[in-house]
Amino acid sequence: MTLSRFLADRTPSWDALEDLLRRAGNRPERLGADGVLELGAAYRAAAADLAHARRAYPGDPVVQRLELLVRRSRSLVYARAGARGSARQFFSRDYWRLTHALWRWIALAGVALLGTALVVGVWAALDPAVAAALVPGDFIDGAAPPVGDRGLASSESAAFSSQLFTNNIRVTFMAFVAGLLCVVPGVVIVAYNGAILGAVLGVAAANDNLGNVLHLIVAHGVLELSCIVVAAAAGMAVGWAVVDPGDRPRRVAVRDIARPTVLVVLGTAPFLVLCGIVEGFVSPAGWPAIGVAVLGLGIGGAYWAAVVVRGRRSDLATAGTVAAAPLPAASPATG
Repeated sequence: MTLSRFLADRTPSWDALEDLLRRAGNRPERLGADGVLELGAAYRAAAADLAHARRAYPGDPVVQRLELLVRRSRSLVYARAGARGSARQFFSRDYWRLTHALWRWIALAGVALLGTALVVGVWAALDPAVAAALVPGDFIDGAAPPVGDRGLASSESAAFSSQLFTNNIRVTFMAFVAGLLCVVPGVVIVAYNGAILGAVLGVAAANDNLGNVLHLIVAHGVLELSCIVVAAAAGMAVGWAVVDPGDRPRRVAVRDIARPTVLVVLGTAPFLVLCGIVEGFVSPAGWPAIGVAVLGLGIGGAYWAAVVVRGRRSDLATAGTVAAAPLPAASPATG
């Protein structure tokens, strides 16, 4: 189809959509039931037109007009629903779908964290004298208690656990920001934290103190590490849009993925608060090892079960209440 034919055929529908937007203002309910249905249909048609225009007429001003029109329409169609949506709805459905949609990046971050921890942990157990150099000073007494000590005193145990919690919060947000820088720095940050974790556990194992260390960190550590992985994955998704925007302008590709990933990071923050509550009450309480293991593996397992079960229908376009569905790139319907 030639550009002139495309404009002649489709301009009346765009004008009609602009009229609907003008009449609705910020309240689509002003249009009435039939008008809202008409708005939704006109938005989908304009999104399809935008996909075609980007592919067929990438340098023509019609692309900019349609981008603006689709952006305004999407804001009205979805964002208003999101504004009325509750936190309960977000955490019962949308957060898990948005997180599930990042599964490829979650897998990459998980391998970087746990794979590095495993390799360094084995090495540290075999050569603890050298590996101890990787263990931060705040953690060294927990991993390798001074000769003659039976372990950390209760106050020292609480301090050790709290230091790990604080470190993991910092790494969670550092991993997100680093992932924005074209993916690789995010992988490095996650792998480095995995190396520290592996060194702490490996040195502790070499000093017959692994049980004590795990007792201090498992209750809150499983969920904390999950938060690190998810935050890193969110940053990497945005960073990859910078590297490979596909057939969309880079600015548009980054914008489309930025909002849902920021929502994922913000939605992950309350789980860090939960980790802090667990760390504050469980670590100083002297729970038996079985209780600590059940709690830590239970809340961590429940988190990932929710990602899999609640997030299985993870097409961002179906998560309408979040107003986060990416604009179509090469087809009317959109890792």
